[in-house]
Amino acid sequence: MTTYGNKKLNIVITAGGTREYIDTVRFISNASSGRMGYAIAAAAVKAGHKVTLITAPTALKPPKGAQVISVITSDDMLKAVKKNFNKCDCLIMAAAVSDYKPAAASKTKIKKQNAVLTLRLKPTTDILAWAGRNKRKGQRLVGFALEDRDLFTNAERKLKRKNLDMIIANTPAAIGTEKSTLHIKTRDKDWMQLKDVSKTLSARRIMQMIAGQ
Repeated sequence: MTTYGNKKLNIVITAGGTREYIDTVRFISNASSGRMGYAIAAAAVKAGHKVTLITAPTALKPPKGAQVISVITSDDMLKAVKKNFNKCDCLIMAAAVSDYKPAAASKTKIKKQNAVLTLRLKPTTDILAWAGRNKRKGQRLVGFALEDRDLFTNAERKLKRKNLDMIIANTPAAIGTEKSTLHIKTRDKDWMQLKDVSKTLSARRIMQMIAGQ
């Protein structure tokens, strides 16, 4: 992976878990806390980069110095990424974007009934794949892979299929924790491991790798 050296970068980072509404009050989501994305944003700001943090709902406080764009649904996040993608040097997709959304959301609260409720879902737009198809020369794209089986095989497939420059892989055990084990691979290097380290330290190392330091 070509490095940036000491250049200050314009970095877009996504974080948190998107919500896909079933009706006016209920939604489907995931257990993402947003900690990894927020830690990367804080590390990037500390390193002097210009940071845009596109965040789905979390309980976290954004780092000072980052431009924050709050979104809720996967469609919201897609629009925000598209709006900011062309001007960034690097997009880091740390958000847990919903893979599916209701085929049709009710415009009113669904009343409880003594009957089985069937929920039809349809795929959301793959934001990472869109970015991989549209990135320009010299632009960097970093993705995450959360896998509960065949971690390295699935992550490497994602790296190639979505035209990424770096993939960061972990297991569901990392969700919501202060420390986790990450496995990182770039196109031109073998896997490296950050074993049982804080997300703050992991984020710092990720930023160093992106900047080539």
